[in-house]
Amino acid sequence: MRIARWIVDGAIGEGFVVKDRVVAFPGGLTVAETLRGGLPLARRLASEVGTTAAVSLAKVRLLAPIVPGTIRDFVAFEEHVEGVSASVDGKSEVVAEWYEAPTFYFTNPHTVFGPDEPVLPPVTERLDFELEIAAIVGGDGGANLSVYEAAQAIFGYTIMNDWSARDLQSREMKVRLGPAKGKDFGTSLGPWIVTADEFAPFLDADGFLAIRAEVRVNDELVGEDLVSNMGWTVPELVAYASRNSRVVAGDVLGSGTIGNGGCLAELWGRSGELLPPPLREGDEVRMTVEGIGELISIVGRSITAPEVLRARPRSRRRTRTGADT
Repeated sequence: MRIARWIVDGAIGEGFVVKDRVVAFPGGLTVAETLRGGLPLARRLASEVGTTAAVSLAKVRLLAPIVPGTIRDFVAFEEHVEGVSASVDGKSEVVAEWYEAPTFYFTNPHTVFGPDEPVLPPVTERLDFELEIAAIVGGDGGANLSVYEAAQAIFGYTIMNDWSARDLQSREMKVRLGPAKGKDFGTSLGPWIVTADEFAPFLDADGFLAIRAEVRVNDELVGEDLVSNMGWTVPELVAYASRNSRVVAGDVLGSGTIGNGGCLAELWGRSGELLPPPLREGDEVRMTVEGIGELISIVGRSITAPEVLRARPRSRRRTRTGADT
């Protein structure tokens, strides 16, 4: 099953993509409500849905298929870490701590872009993409899930582009925190959610998802990899996210960037030069993932933000003086 959100004639629709058409959920249900009901509800809705009110995909504009509650983004591909660390941190390495447990950061659920929607980056000299898949949590979710329970909590998958301003990211991560402003201006998701049951044929003997992913910039192939090259299975990522915490329906969990050119920074780190060049306004980034489809994004104009003052030297006094009041 493919599940999407779209806009047509000024109205938002939510439902299934059936071949080359979209059809709304019965009873006016939303994607969020369907996620809470989990795969059993989605299957029931699919059995009930008709095609008389279907609309051609060509006549709608697809939106991001989900309005996320949270977005966690992992760094689960060793090859990506190895290459990108040289570009962002100045030293090519995979630290020993990376192997101990999957690591993630939270990014902004309020700056999500859909298919063909221009991303509006900050002023940056090193704009980059990151090709990932994202797991979408459905049903009851839960806390401290086992790997088996986490697998049951995965409703489906979509394509994720974790946009990155590498110069901003490099500065802030030197402060031992982040990424933050180097990332939180935009995440693209789409074109739809494909339910988890569709991927059973792609699971290898160890539970890794052996689907092919590739990315092109202005029609030139830049990166390609198998998702099964990640260090942990997707259910292991979901289980870790729930550890001493909780995942709920509508949460989005990114796999982290694929290796072998899943982002430009990896290639910069390996070559020692900015080739291919950083993204510029008007560039098209086309991501294709086997079993899901294609997510196309256009780089829009940079947004100049208000100036930030530098930290001011302070006295470090521990008591106030008369001048302080």
